[in-house]
Amino acid sequence: MDLFQAMTVYVRVVETGSMTAAAFQCGMSTTMVGNHLRALEQRLGVRLLNRTTRRQRLTEFGTAYYQRCLEVLGLVADSERLAEQALDEPSGTLRITAPLTFGTEKLAPALSEFTLRYPQVKLDVVLTNARPDLLENGFDAAFRLGETEPSNIIARPLIDYTLTMCASKEYLARRGIPEHPDDLQHHDCLSFAYPDGDDWHSVAKQWRLAGPEGEIRVAVSGPMLINSSAGLHQAARTGMGIVMLPDALIEQDLKDGKLVAVMHGYQLPSRPLNLVYAQDRYRLPKLRRFVDFAMQRWGKH
Repeated sequence: MDLFQAMTVYVRVVETGSMTAAAFQCGMSTTMVGNHLRALEQRLGVRLLNRTTRRQRLTEFGTAYYQRCLEVLGLVADSERLAEQALDEPSGTLRITAPLTFGTEKLAPALSEFTLRYPQVKLDVVLTNARPDLLENGFDAAFRLGETEPSNIIARPLIDYTLTMCASKEYLARRGIPEHPDDLQHHDCLSFAYPDGDDWHSVAKQWRLAGPEGEIRVAVSGPMLINSSAGLHQAARTGMGIVMLPDALIEQDLKDGKLVAVMHGYQLPSRPLNLVYAQDRYRLPKLRRFVDFAMQRWGKH
């Protein structure tokens, strides 16, 4: 018998006036409530309640024992609150992984604010476009691009990872501005080399746009295929061709005019971005605080 649970059930029976109501509050069957009461009386060797088919009445000992149960359960609750307070200060090493571009452009600059809030937390950050296994590699949390697979891992949706099609002013002055997706076949299109197995692997050869005609797939070609967003970014800035790049990477260049967005009447595909972590590790204060921090900054509202 779980003594504390039995005492809790007894208190609920006394306060609600019936085993049925107590069972509802405790989330158990009426039979189980009766079992707890009988086990408690057998342990004490004294009757707590005089029960009939219509009503129940506390014995003299039952009244005194009820007051003592309130005191004991109150002390247990106070002790648990003390333990929670002791564990509530985030500390230790927090191990995080994120895709390269998001990690470099968005995550890394934000982490200074996180460490100012929680100076006892040390950060171990791994930026990679691979998808390392969370548990096998000892990560507390991971930012994941693309659809998440069903598992016992918690996935919290963040704002979508969006792209913009753009080129430098010099390139557009030299080659013209594309107005329709078909125009891209006559331009130098620089593509990102997605790894095998990535759900966007085909995008290197076919760009997808959505417009008034629905989705259009355009076969593109150009002088370079590269597996680095940073390298693609620099090539576009030097006038090498047209690119599709993450907004996180080119936001400032678009504001400064170093790159110019094209194909305004068409929507480019976006990718879901999730923050994932193991459910059993969420109890750690360092992870709870980081999840709250990330959701405040990048969560879907």
